[in-house]
Amino acid sequence: MRPLLHSSSRLQHRCSVKDLRTCIALLQASANEKNLIRGKQVHSYMLTNGFLNSPPSITSVINMYSKCQRMNDAVSVFNHPSDEDRNVFAFNAVIAGFIANERSRDGLEFYRRMREVGVVVPDKYTFPCVIRACCDLMEVRKIHGLLFKLGLELDIFVGSALVNTYLKFGLMEDAQEVFVGMPEKDVVSWNAMVNGYAQIGCFDEALEIFRIMSKEGVVPSNYTVTGVLSIFAVTGDIYNGRAVHGFVVKMGYDSGVTVLNALIDVYGKCKCTKDALDIFEMMDEKDIFSWNSIISVHEQCGDHDGTLRLFDQMLRVGVLPDLVTITTVLPACSNLAALMHGREIHGYMIRKSLGNNGDQHNGIDDVLINNALMDMYAKCGSMRIALKIFDKMSNKDTASWNIMIMGYGMHGNGNEALNMFARMCEANFKPDEVTLVGVLSACNHAGLLTQGREFFTRMTTKYSVAPTIEHYTCVVDMLGRAGKLKEAYEIVVTMPIEANPVVWRALLAACRLHGDADLARIAAQRVIELEPGHCGSYVLISNIYGVDGQYEEVSEVRQTMRQQNVKKTPGCSWIELKDGVHTFVTGDRGHPGAHLIYAELNSLTARLCDHGYVPHI
Repeated sequence: MRPLLHSSSRLQHRCSVKDLRTCIALLQASANEKNLIRGKQVHSYMLTNGFLNSPPSITSVINMYSKCQRMNDAVSVFNHPSDEDRNVFAFNAVIAGFIANERSRDGLEFYRRMREVGVVVPDKYTFPCVIRACCDLMEVRKIHGLLFKLGLELDIFVGSALVNTYLKFGLMEDAQEVFVGMPEKDVVSWNAMVNGYAQIGCFDEALEIFRIMSKEGVVPSNYTVTGVLSIFAVTGDIYNGRAVHGFVVKMGYDSGVTVLNALIDVYGKCKCTKDALDIFEMMDEKDIFSWNSIISVHEQCGDHDGTLRLFDQMLRVGVLPDLVTITTVLPACSNLAALMHGREIHGYMIRKSLGNNGDQHNGIDDVLINNALMDMYAKCGSMRIALKIFDKMSNKDTASWNIMIMGYGMHGNGNEALNMFARMCEANFKPDEVTLVGVLSACNHAGLLTQGREFFTRMTTKYSVAPTIEHYTCVVDMLGRAGKLKEAYEIVVTMPIEANPVVWRALLAACRLHGDADLARIAAQRVIELEPGHCGSYVLISNIYGVDGQYEEVSEVRQTMRQQNVKKTPGCSWIELKDGVHTFVTGDRGHPGAHLIYAELNSLTARLCDHGYVPHI
């Protein structure tokens, strides 16, 4: 007969079980909230009280560290010497952790280790993660063969993973065969087909599967909706995007963050900024993807000021930017020459070790990040810091060299730009179209006419780059600035590419600079024929006539503008202060400090006039 436990022992046993369950619940909560400090405290308590001898407790600790992006700690728990035998759940937790943290290669290595041990057999929870992590088709084929051997090939989740992976490799027939062979199909299986086709750009096939799915009576899930919305975002189909939005509201999916993020993306890609912002503002819960989506919408629409305002708002509510945020916001700093913002972002990147081969890359390349930083500093006029970043880069691409060449050229440092171009050629980087635009632009801004002509004539023979309209525009502008108006005109009328309004406008600006009203008439006529709605051309020719005293012609130009309903775009300027970027339009009195600004401006103008300055009106 089995002896009864002493009453105190039974009580202690019950307490231990209760404490273990509490610890596991706390670990799960810590994992969901990514609360590493509390998770470590629970782990320490479990170690002290001997609660790490059961598979559920070990798996829970591994899962907590995985969710908190501490995979080294998770592996240490797995390898703890007190218990060498690990079951399938512990292996699954580590493999899933690696793959969730975008370390697929490590996850696959752990799967191979599991197979080599031989005692632990993978189950239906192992394979979906492993299959999706595969980057080698032969590996997928081997796993598919093993699934037949284990009798798991008909499992819904395993089958869905195979469908998704085969589509990732573009093997549509294999994916279709697996899908058709599944005895049961749930919404996850259909989603694998819809999203798999969408991810490889087969939008018609994805939408056809979606239609069949609806016809079969399968109710789409949140994940189905996000997949379909991604298609309409890429194709710019706002009509169907709005239709899906109506379905989302009808089904009650409009409380899900993922779906709302997808809707923001659709409206943003379709240039419906207001709709995207309305969705964003009505969201009760916003994650980093919500902020990245709405910031990206404003940047794509050219609203750089709005991009920085949203970024500042994001920081105020305590959401920490990631690399996607930073690579979206840096171009806004570049376009606004917002150096203070750019430096703060750079400082944040250094503090958080972003962009230094850390774990938080989110698939963004180091070269891309460094290029974005260089571009920001170059466009903000800080070439010294741009050069420091460039020199420290272990890997460079052609764009890296182009940014530096363009930066030097933009600020009139022609010799530095040409030296950088020489270094680029010595480093065996092949110049492309953008490189030569940068070189010609540098010669243009620095007045290096001889060098500019030489580069242009040798573009095709030496650098194997055929001149494009951008190269011709640079040369025409360069010759025009140097007063070689007839030579510039000859290039415009003889070049093998049809001159566009930009080329003619460059010639027109040169005519204004050097007061050639006759050639200006020819250039103005061509510009107005090609682009009758552009106000800049009318303003240029009007100014030329005004300087030459031809006031009747000025009146005719203005009359033509009225007839064509062309309105002059008001001038705009901005300044970056500690509290943000302040934008001003000509005649604008909407700024809170307008009366003080205008009083100071009038005072400065009066002092200039005292010293003989005559305002140009």
